[in-house]
Amino acid sequence: MSQQLPDEGEILIATVKQITPFGAYVSLDEYAGRNAFLHISEISTGWVRNIERYIKVNQKVVLKVIRIDKDRDEVDCSLRQVTNEEKRQKLIQVKKEAKAKGVLEIVKKASNLRDDSDIKLKLQDEYGSLYDALAAIAKKGEQAVAKLGLDKGYVDNLVKIVAERFKLPGVEVKGMFEMTCSRADGVDVIKGILQKATEQVSDGSSVEITYAGAPRYLVKLRADNFKLAERNLKILTEYVTKQMSKVGTVNFVREKS
Repeated sequence: MSQQLPDEGEILIATVKQITPFGAYVSLDEYAGRNAFLHISEISTGWVRNIERYIKVNQKVVLKVIRIDKDRDEVDCSLRQVTNEEKRQKLIQVKKEAKAKGVLEIVKKASNLRDDSDIKLKLQDEYGSLYDALAAIAKKGEQAVAKLGLDKGYVDNLVKIVAERFKLPGVEVKGMFEMTCSRADGVDVIKGILQKATEQVSDGSSVEITYAGAPRYLVKLRADNFKLAERNLKILTEYVTKQMSKVGTVNFVREKS
C-alpha cells in the first residue's frame, strides 16, 4: 500500500537525501519520510550550475508540492516557488508543533502511557493541529477536550501541565485615561465605570486598569493578536467615554506600540 500523498500546492519540510546532476531526491518529513523529487529547474530562478551551492545532503528545506502523479505514486517539489513569507510561516508552524509535542510527551509520562498516538489524532482532528489544541486547552481548560472521550486522569494531567508549560504568545496595548467627576462620590463612580468597561472585553482578551495618580488611570490590554487587541481597546474606550460624558470629563491617550 502506498503512503499518503500530500496536496498540490502544500508547503512542506523535507530532508535532502541524494543529489544528482538533474536534481535532488528528498524525503517529506510530515509524510513519514515518503520520497519526492526536486528537479534542478525548480531549485532557483537562475541557472544552476552546481546544485550543492543551494542545497546539501541531510539539509532541511522548505518546499512546495507542484505535481502529483497518483498512478505512479510520484511527488515533484519546488524550492524556487516558495516565497519568503511561506517559508517563514512554515518554520513558525514547525516550531509550534515541536513545542506542542514536547508538552504532550510530558503529559504522556505523567499519565504512565506507552502510546498516546490515538490521543494526538483526536486533538488534531478536533483542532487541526496539536498546537491549536493546546492553545484551546490553555484558554478553556477541561472544557476544550470534554467531548473527546479522553481518560479523566489524562485530562487532569493535560490541563495541569498545559497551564504550567504552554504559555500563549500575545500582544499588549496600553493607554492612559484622564478622568474627573465632581460628584461627592466621584472616585467610586469612576471605579464603577472602569469595572463595567473591563466586562466589555471578549475573545479571551484581558484588561488591567490601575490608578496612576489623580486623575490618571493606566490601561493594559492583552490579546492573542493586534487585531483583537485593537478591537477590544476600541470597545473599552468607547464605553468609558460614553459613560463618563454623563458624569464628568474623560480623555484617552494611546501609548505608542
